[in-house]
Amino acid sequence: ELRKVLFKIAGVVILVSIVMFIAMPYVFDTVVLAPTHHDFPLYALFDAIMPPEPGTPPFDIDLININLASQLFIHLSMSGYTAAVICFPIIIYLLWGFISPGLYENERKNSRTAFLFGIIMFYLGIAVGYFLVFPLTLRFLATYQLSETIHNTLTLDSYMDNFLGICLIMGIVFELPLVAWLLGKFGILTRAFFSKYRRHAIVALLVAAALITPTGDPFTLMIVFIPIYSLWEFSAFIVPVPSKDDDVSEDEKE
Repeated sequence: ELRKVLFKIAGVVILVSIVMFIAMPYVFDTVVLAPTHHDFPLYALFDAIMPPEPGTPPFDIDLININLASQLFIHLSMSGYTAAVICFPIIIYLLWGFISPGLYENERKNSRTAFLFGIIMFYLGIAVGYFLVFPLTLRFLATYQLSETIHNTLTLDSYMDNFLGICLIMGIVFELPLVAWLLGKFGILTRAFFSKYRRHAIVALLVAAALITPTGDPFTLMIVFIPIYSLWEFSAFIVPVPSKDDDVSEDEKE
């Protein structure tokens, strides 16, 4: 049965990969390379809030390719990655169909909620990485100069490594509330932990936001900090509160 499920998953991903391979030139120009142009939504927002100085050239990046087979390999790999992201709910659904018969009714109910919540948060994290974190990182690193005599020239491989890495990391980071909820269900994590270490978390997350956007601009810093800190507070909110029965059983054990 597991082999059948894995074959179904592979078949769906391969089919969507073929479709994405055909559509990838359009997707690449309109989605993947969109952060390299000055009319990207985040850049337009910054320019509207803080108009650039007169004579400042618009932020545009031209990528170069220095490896003979890079464009072909990236075409193939991006088709696969995009297909996996698109098929993520289908993959979870097929795996759920294999796992659910072995669970009790209450376990199935909790698992369905967890799977649905995890899917939503994963896509939300990718969206935050694409629309917020990656453009800020790209804009800073592409314009950073150790010396005025050194000019930055970005390669396609370097761009794609950072693009995929940041989007994937943010998708994983946004699973923090789900992990907190599961640990709370197992009695490993409590709301008291979040209250006790809230000040530590604020400092650590501010440092992390500053590393992502080391421009010294408090507005940009807050744009990155607020979504990450919201995950912390949301994780604290959804951690289950121990029931009185659990407290009594713990006291009896003591």
